[in-house]
Amino acid sequence: MSSSPFLNHIRSELRLRGYSLKTEKSYIYWIRYFICFHQLQHPTLMGAAEVRDFLSFLAIEKHVAINTQKSALNALAFLYNKILDRPLGDLGFQHAKQGRRLPIVLSPDEVQKILSSLNVRDHLIFSLLYSSGLRISECLRIRIQDINLEQGSLNVRCSKGNKDRTTILSRKLANAIKKQKTSAQAIQQEDNKKGYGPSLPFALGKKYLNAFRQFSWMFLFPSSSISPHPVTGELCRHHLHDSVPRKTLKQALQCTNLVEKKVNCHTFRHSFATHLLMAGRDIRTVQELLGHNDVSTTQIYTHVIGQHFSGTDSPLDQLL
Repeated sequence: MSSSPFLNHIRSELRLRGYSLKTEKSYIYWIRYFICFHQLQHPTLMGAAEVRDFLSFLAIEKHVAINTQKSALNALAFLYNKILDRPLGDLGFQHAKQGRRLPIVLSPDEVQKILSSLNVRDHLIFSLLYSSGLRISECLRIRIQDINLEQGSLNVRCSKGNKDRTTILSRKLANAIKKQKTSAQAIQQEDNKKGYGPSLPFALGKKYLNAFRQFSWMFLFPSSSISPHPVTGELCRHHLHDSVPRKTLKQALQCTNLVEKKVNCHTFRHSFATHLLMAGRDIRTVQELLGHNDVSTTQIYTHVIGQHFSGTDSPLDQLL
């Protein structure tokens, strides 16, 4: 079914509208799952009732997390609203249940311990996650043109929700970034001699045939190998795969005896937001740096540090 004309049409529409490959894979997965759930009926023969049944099935039978259910809903909403031009309206389905979970946050000392156990490249990767509040995918997709050391800023392209934003860039990372840029440039020069370079957005690669030779398009953290472009099939060099820093982090946690904490790459983004709020930064500023649409998403970090209590004292303090 993955190569069916219908799914290929959806894939083409996603690429035409500029959706990321990660979103494309997710949407195709959920649409295929939805069709299989309804015994291979074509979506044009189904509607809101079938979508509601599927989403309720995920919550009740599969016990999926609320964000997983939202991913399925987004995929099916795209299918019916954008592709089939049949808006679903108010579905009234069974929502997945999940209480509020406070994010795991590292202390500054714990961040320092982890960073000190990493090699030069991975030290820079996790320093960027922590100092700029990046997701791991955003960090690994950094191209040379996104970095502005003079202004201390970093452009984040096509992040979650297909949005761009600008965040802060620590000037203390300037020397490490310059060394990494030199390493990336050497890799690109060798690739260019063989006729290929960094992977490019499909439309841009078609329009500017020699863009792969421009250093501005090179990834700061290039992959160690060459592979086919997921759209064109042409040989190119992608950015480093996120499994590499994840494995490195796991080893670092064991070396620093921090295995009792459930730490992952996203923990450094949580720590970035929490430490900014603890330092007295405005929540709207933190919201903008993180790229959150709604400030309520950012407010979860005020619960981590207890700001939502607004200075309320415990009644025990009045007795002692």
